[in-house]
Order: sequence, then C-alpha cells, then structure tokens
Amino acid sequence: HGAPPVGEAPWPGLTAYVTSADAIPTAATWDPGAEHGYHGELSAVLIPAPILQAKIVELARAVAADHAMKSPPLLICVLKGAVMFLTDFARALPIPSELEFMAVTSYGSATSSSGVVRILKDLDRDITGRRVIIVEDIIDSGLTLSWLLKNLATRGPAIIDVVALLRKPEAIKFEVDVRYIGFDIP
Repeated sequence: HGAPPVGEAPWPGLTAYVTSADAIPTAATWDPGAEHGYHGELSAVLIPAPILQAKIVELARAVAADHAMKSPPLLICVLKGAVMFLTDFARALPIPSELEFMAVTSYGSATSSSGVVRILKDLDRDITGRRVIIVEDIIDSGLTLSWLLKNLATRGPAIIDVVALLRKPEAIKFEVDVRYIGFDIP
C-alpha cells in the first residue's frame, strides 16, 4: 500500500505525477480509495483523476476532428463498465452526439471469459448509415469487442470506430482495430 516514489509514475510511460516529497503520504496514512468512499479497498491509483480527465478531453477532440458526417455520431456505450467514461467523454465532445446502450457478456457469472458472447441488451435504434463510435472503458482480451464489431458491421453503419479509455496490450488475444486509445496499462 505504499505511495509511488517522488517523480516516478506507477508504470513506465506515464508522466510523473508526484512533484515533491511533501505530496507523498506515508504508507500508514495513504488510502487511495478513501476520498471516494472505498476506504481500504484500493491499493493504488494508476492514473490520477486530472490526467484521466485531460486524456478524455484529448480523445473527444480527436473524435470530433475526424467527424465528417452531417448527422451526429452515435456513441454506443457497452454497459455497465463504460458508463462513467461515456458520460465524461460525451460532455467533453465538442460536437453534438447521440447515445445508445448495449450490454454484452462473455463472462456469465465467472471472472474469466467463457469465449461465448451474448447480447443482454440490444440497441434501441437503427444504425444504418451512421457513424458509430463504440465507447469502451477497458479492452482486455478483445473477445467481446471483436464480436461486437462484427455484429454491428452487419447492421449497415457508415463507419464504426472504437474509443477506449484503457487497454491491456499483454492480455489481448483477439486483435481489434481501436482508433482512439487513452492509456495502455499493465
């Protein structure tokens, strides 16, 4: 439960975020989840909130800059994990957008993927001719996202892009084309 050393990021490639020794709590007092009601439940914060929010704004601006259609992009949130990212992303998006929600699972009641993807909640509208942006919180094995991309492609969208806040490159088993990625994490 120790705090990261001064000037060191929690993993290579992330800009250092601790700027002075005074900013580092002791191991005995540091509780990264307490501020949000998760006392004693978190052992570390990989990406501090200001860095996350800055990256979300950067991703939203990139998506908007690439948008060339008259109709607003349709943001598809993969429930339930991506809902917080979706709300921050949609608020940061400097162009109008529309929201849709899907729930899919490859886990069932287990903690590791079963390899079978099921739709628990489908889209409520037609996506034919639309720019669809799948909003994902984290890409792990890539199985669910790979399946979802194939499924949505059969519905006639003009473009399907993916924006993911986090990706675990070492865990990927199914290669997927993700145009917008916030952070690669271990």
